[in-house]
Amino acid sequence: MRGWTKLGWTAVALAVLAPALAGCKEPSAANASAAEKPEVSIVTVKPQPRSIVRELPGRIAPIRVADVRPRVSGIILRRTFQQGSEVNAGDPLYQIDPRPFEVELQAAEAALAKATAARDQADMHAKRVSMLANEQAASRAANEVAITNLRQAAAEVAVREAEVARAKLNLEYATIRAPISGRIGAALVSEGALVVQNDATSLATIQQLDHVYADFTQPVSEMARLRRAFDSGELDQIAADAVRAHLVLDDGTHYPEHGKLLFSDAKVDAYTGQVTLRAEFDNPKRELLPGMYVRVRIEQGIDADALAVPEQAVQRNNGGGSEVFVVKDDNRIAVQAVRVGAQQDGHYLVLDGLKPGERVVVEGFQKFAAGDTVVPVNVADRRSAAAVPTTTGSADAVR
Repeated sequence: MRGWTKLGWTAVALAVLAPALAGCKEPSAANASAAEKPEVSIVTVKPQPRSIVRELPGRIAPIRVADVRPRVSGIILRRTFQQGSEVNAGDPLYQIDPRPFEVELQAAEAALAKATAARDQADMHAKRVSMLANEQAASRAANEVAITNLRQAAAEVAVREAEVARAKLNLEYATIRAPISGRIGAALVSEGALVVQNDATSLATIQQLDHVYADFTQPVSEMARLRRAFDSGELDQIAADAVRAHLVLDDGTHYPEHGKLLFSDAKVDAYTGQVTLRAEFDNPKRELLPGMYVRVRIEQGIDADALAVPEQAVQRNNGGGSEVFVVKDDNRIAVQAVRVGAQQDGHYLVLDGLKPGERVVVEGFQKFAAGDTVVPVNVADRRSAAAVPTTTGSADAVR
């Protein structure tokens, strides 16, 4: 009887717990069904103004270049600059032997003194003859000859003064000075070398580098397409004085100083079909050197209602076209072909194939196939949640 009672109570307990156990299985099944829907990160496409930025190849050129050449002939006595240093306009660079020019100056000054004495004598003689002519003691012809001799003597003085000025100038040119401020290169002659006036060979080269040019080229077809976009109103034009240029160096780093676009050439290269453009940049630290390869980024226009998606959202199909995965209203994935334009700041400009408000997948491509149902999560919300530090682990550790 006692055993039967235990068996009966066991059966009663199982009967009471059966509904509860069955209820426990239903949420588990529901959780398993939800777990089958993967989460994907999406962005909602919204129109917003974007600058049309074009990245073009170019090279750095100095803003001014001057070759140092002798203006008089002579022997170089000494070099007074440090190669590769900064020099200022007027700084002495080379010293030519000045003694021949000093002798020429002394000779010119002596000739001037002689001519001045002759002019003074002719002046006194002309005055005496003029006085005698007024008293009818000298003929008019003699007076005219005296006046002519005085004028010739004055002209001779002017000639000698010019020779003195030339001699002083040559003596000054014996000290070769920097024509501009900038960085001077290698010394191409040494002490004891003979230099010749107006020789084609330069003694050194100075380049002004506090400001530099970036010369770059753009296909004329792109410029024509851009002009048509401005004319049609598809793009808004930027004022010429507001166009800014940025440099990307050869190693991929961005140069901190922005420049201004100076001009675009008025002719097209017949061999390459490209137009040359020039921008000017500040170079306070002398980081940009002539001949350096750079990429110039210029803002050529503004698209007032541009659509853009992150570059990782754009996939390539077997035909080489571009496509994106779009989450429809029923949270199913659909493949959508798009036509993309320029890539800038980690985004592709979408020219065709998307409409404002569509949800594009940017992360989680390995979790689904086209037609699957997913759980879309805004990528900004996901990243902000991941950035919030959790304290649960530390609290548990304390406990």
